[in-house]
Amino acid sequence: MATMSMKLLEGERALITGCAGGIGRGIAKALLAEGATVLGSDIVAPPPGDGIDFLAADLSQPGGWKGLLGGAVKKLGTISLFVHAASPRRREVDTPLSVSEETWDTMVDINLRSGFFLAREAGRHMRDKGIRGRILLITSQHRDTARNLPHYSASKAGMTMVMKELARVLAPDGIRVNAIAPGAIPGGGFVADDLGALVAQIPLGRAGTPDDIAQVAVAILSERFGRYLVGTTVEVDGGLGLMSWIPAKA
Repeated sequence: MATMSMKLLEGERALITGCAGGIGRGIAKALLAEGATVLGSDIVAPPPGDGIDFLAADLSQPGGWKGLLGGAVKKLGTISLFVHAASPRRREVDTPLSVSEETWDTMVDINLRSGFFLAREAGRHMRDKGIRGRILLITSQHRDTARNLPHYSASKAGMTMVMKELARVLAPDGIRVNAIAPGAIPGGGFVADDLGALVAQIPLGRAGTPDDIAQVAVAILSERFGRYLVGTTVEVDGGLGLMSWIPAKA
């Protein structure tokens, strides 16, 4: 009789930000399905039917990340997987010549400041506990391509360098740090002015889904498929990064 194979993330304990919707919710559900114990965080809770244990946190606030990390360790005991998927909703009116200081600060505070400190302290926790953990940051194809949203693109570019810096110092302890750069994934923080026109530019012929990102996240976080992946950004965009589809405007 064939034995049932173990799930990819059996026994792992995961903290995921941005779990209320979009990519973060998709990753949280996928990790649950693969056997991980999952604690999700956001400003509002995910739908109750998802089965995601939840801890509220506002990462735009100076102490938000500290409260989240302390609460997560208390709930989970240990953290072996950390995914930073939180990001504010983008508005197409926040162009280079119009974005406000407040909007800039909120985006950078959630994506970059909280993302760095959460990832760093999660890595420190893993190292101190002797855990060969994994950290995954959700960046964007616009980390190195203009998005017409300077606060968003700049924060994602910064997250990419944060990922590389942490990957270098944590890899000797067996802790892998990587990133996923999604393409057009409607929902969550992404809203397209004209989704049909955008999809027409995607070589694969469709927009992405949170599950498209989640399945790659599972592979990267698993030791079966991702065990030699360190300091890498995986593009998951249906080929959109091959195109130029964001016009410059004021």
